[in-house]
Amino acid sequence: MDKSDVTLERMRSFVRVAERGSLSAVARELGIGQSSVTRHLRELEEAVGVPLLSRTTRRVTLTDEGSRYYANSIQILRLVDQAGDEARSTRGASAGIIRVSCTAAFGVLHATHLIFAFQDRYPDIEVDLSLTDERIDLVREGVDIALRLGPLTDSSMKLRVLGESRRLFVAAPSYLEARGCPAAPRDLAAHEGIRMSNVAGSDVISLEGAEGRSHAVPFGGRFLVDHGLAAREALVAGRGIAPTHQWLVDDLLASGRLVPILPGYRLPSVPLSLLIVPERAGIARVRLLVDFFVEQVGGIAGIEKTRG
Repeated sequence: MDKSDVTLERMRSFVRVAERGSLSAVARELGIGQSSVTRHLRELEEAVGVPLLSRTTRRVTLTDEGSRYYANSIQILRLVDQAGDEARSTRGASAGIIRVSCTAAFGVLHATHLIFAFQDRYPDIEVDLSLTDERIDLVREGVDIALRLGPLTDSSMKLRVLGESRRLFVAAPSYLEARGCPAAPRDLAAHEGIRMSNVAGSDVISLEGAEGRSHAVPFGGRFLVDHGLAAREALVAGRGIAPTHQWLVDDLLASGRLVPILPGYRLPSVPLSLLIVPERAGIARVRLLVDFFVEQVGGIAGIEKTRG
């Protein structure tokens, strides 16, 4: 083989295997057989004349030459994508796939509807949405952008803060009729709490009173859950009280199925952010979705849009 056998298909297979470390995972992702992925890698290594990957029974890793080739391949594939975007833009068209990761409950209740509206505006753009509360490796999982709640520490990603998510205490009227309504933070100790097991420190609640005084009170209960939609169901069922994002329960508050409690005390808000893989940030369709999220997120109940 010679250099003409270095095809984009083989290069894409190599890049994804380098990022995921698994031939079988990449085969599933690309919708091809694992033997095809193996063949792509073999043919690419034959074309460039050096081993790019080191294979063991458990994992595939890059050789030194493979690491350099991977970095250059990323740039080449990014330029190919950009060239296609620019060519399509001459006739006003945007097409291709965007892979999005989103916090689960927010994704089900809100991000899906934003994506529907985005695709109505850009019908040739395909969106692959993955819902998870885990802080995944975006590059490894082949994700372009991620919507996340809470503080973020991944400095390798481009960060765009979309707004602040307001939080409040709520409960079902049936629960309050049976157990009474807490009038002050210290009263929470006598109540059944619904807690998020995947939120650090959920056994202590911090609130701020109207006078600016901070209150840190123990918060317990028999029901812990790692998904916001399950916490929502527990609240409606009258299983307890909980601090929650307004966007998670705004429709239930409007219908009276839930009511706010401790209205004179404020829970800290939580940032809602976009993480963007730097190598994908210049792709036109990715920019379009990022701009759309920035434009539309202020219409979601409880999200206070950042200025500037």
